Amino acid sequence: MKKYVVTLSKEERDALKDITCKGTHKSQKILNAQILLRCDEGEHQIERSTNEEIARVLGTSMRKIDRVKKRFVNEGIEVALTKKKGNHIYEKKIDGDVEAHLIAMSCSEPPEGYARWSLRLLADKSVELGYIDSISHESVRGVLKKTKLNHGKKKVG
Repeated sequence: MKKYVVTLSKEERDALKDITCKGTHKSQKILNAQILLRCDEGEHQIERSTNEEIARVLGTSMRKIDRVKKRFVNEGIEVALTKKKGNHIYEKKIDGDVEAHLIAMSCSEPPEGYARWSLRLLADKSVELGYIDSISHESVRGVLKKTKLNHGKKKVG
């Protein structure tokens, strides 16, 4: 595994100590500050700790220590202290038209041989009719949940 060397300046050390000792901060920010303080190999560090010791003392994993050190070296102290946001953008497959077809289909009579529409049956039928290329039964559930439709057995009496 690639080794990332954390070297903190006096100002950075003071800022990290303030985070760990003063004010109110998120627990992960405090933990990341403690990791950086203990991993410091700069001239202002009094005693150095190994990753194994840091993981044992702070009750965290070796992998987390490596991730924090990597973010510090590559992107700076602010990014290392906060959780990195995911950059993956998901495209929505289900638009209003597909939702309308699903809702209309779920309100209609079920196919011959079925007492009611199941989620998988709705998903298969919407693909068969060409409303969408592919859809999971969980996606169908999400659409129907948004509309608060209840297709359970009707109450008698």
